[in-house]
Amino acid sequence: MPRSNRPRGRRAPGPTEESALEHALTGWRRTEERRGGTWNVQPVSVVQAVKTYQCPGCGLEIAPETAHVVTWRADGLMGEAADLAARRHWHTHCWKIGGGR
Repeated sequence: MPRSNRPRGRRAPGPTEESALEHALTGWRRTEERRGGTWNVQPVSVVQAVKTYQCPGCGLEIAPETAHVVTWRADGLMGEAADLAARRHWHTHCWKIGGGR
């Protein structure tokens, strides 16, 4: 009897908005107090950095394969999901010298 190539059983569900939020909230995240507010700061390793971003601190490009940090408000008024949607990628040095603006 010929072998069937149809998958058997259930498929794992795809990523959801909730799982993306959970993924962003895990890892080596820390909180920092800056300019009267609380910020979540999560490092992005060289391996994880696969896209190009513009640093809000210096206005220059953060190239792929460049370690940097992602930050978002931890005390925003619009809720956790809105704060996460407004996250920004910073050069690590730029965040250290003037982040949280």
